[in-house]
Amino acid sequence: MKSRLLATLATLCLFCSAFSITTSANDWPQWRGPDRNGVSSETGLLKQWPAAGPKLLWQVNDIGDGYSTPAVVGNRIYLMSNRGLDNEFVQALSTQDGKVIWTTRVGNVGNPNQNPPYPKARSTPTVDGDFIYALSSDGDLVCLETKTGKIRWQKSIRKDFGGQPGEWAYSESPLVDGDVVVVTPGGAEATIVALNKKTGALVWKSAVPGGDAAGYASAIVVQAGGRKQYVHFLSKGLVGVDAKTGEFLWRYAEVAKGPAQMWTPNARGEFVYAGANGVGGGLVRLKVDGSAVKTEQVYFERGLPNGVGGAVLIGDHLYGTEAGQKLVAVEFATGKVKWQGEGIGWSSVAYADGLLYLHGINGDVALVEATPEEYRLKGRFKPPAQPQHAKVGPFPEGAFSYPIIANGRLYIRDLGTLWVYDIKG
Repeated sequence: MKSRLLATLATLCLFCSAFSITTSANDWPQWRGPDRNGVSSETGLLKQWPAAGPKLLWQVNDIGDGYSTPAVVGNRIYLMSNRGLDNEFVQALSTQDGKVIWTTRVGNVGNPNQNPPYPKARSTPTVDGDFIYALSSDGDLVCLETKTGKIRWQKSIRKDFGGQPGEWAYSESPLVDGDVVVVTPGGAEATIVALNKKTGALVWKSAVPGGDAAGYASAIVVQAGGRKQYVHFLSKGLVGVDAKTGEFLWRYAEVAKGPAQMWTPNARGEFVYAGANGVGGGLVRLKVDGSAVKTEQVYFERGLPNGVGGAVLIGDHLYGTEAGQKLVAVEFATGKVKWQGEGIGWSSVAYADGLLYLHGINGDVALVEATPEEYRLKGRFKPPAQPQHAKVGPFPEGAFSYPIIANGRLYIRDLGTLWVYDIKG
């Protein structure tokens, strides 16, 4: 089984979706980067950090509250924040110094009575040429002009489609694919919808059986089972729908065992991986069965990447943190753990130039070599003047934003603070 899967995976390459984003190869235009997989193609970066970390270029401390990870295109940074519960907004900042270029209010913060109570902006804007698509935590979807922040069209996926978010409101980052923008209202009527990206008009709606509430992950494009699909992690499991029609194709429920469905899937060819938060991880194979798509579980194991920070698939191996908060390297085809490293606890992860960039929920930042041979730490530091986190209930607030690499810089956000580091070699 192992040799067959490895041979199959070796002949496959990542399917790159038909994004019309007009950006430099070194930009980070959306959630988890150019291809929504946490991977940057940049090279020429530092291979080892000084004890105090790479050079800090600038820091701003007043960008507003929130967990939104920035998008960076050209000389601008785009992110979502909130001030209080009645002002959630998208803002554009200068990459030179972090100064505000424009700010556009989108709506209110969603589900303010959530438990534990951390109501904040969560979504990452998606930059698509001259336009930005952003989803507020209350379900307000907007198309904005990149240059000015002017709203071109707006929808409420909660009100317009009978949307049903999870306990912690909407966290999804919109997927732009060709002429459509795909978002997840949740609920029985329109679990997932595709809208015309120019007008906001409905193209199709998919009523997923079971009427899943929206999870906290974001959809990806997968070409498998003879079809182009949108694969998404909803409240009751991983699902696939036809990209042209929204037809429901399949479900993999095993990974919904965790308390929160926040894992943006990792895919290669006909294989899709997702983590069950606090439990384990599973790989499923998508197979053609007549006119249908069937799933075959390859493995589901404890101790595999499943934490709040996702994972990256590099070569034949997956890297991410597991329930015990250790960083692990795992053979993608088999689930075999190659090594465990102490890391910096639960961490969000990104990749560039042979290296893993980690942002721990404890606020630390680390650099680790992306190799299945052994755990090799290449630097660790704590950004200065970190914000205070709330400590409510059994799950205290942490530094939940993902690290991003763009144009020789490392961007780290935590609540109202944004740090920018020079990581060029």
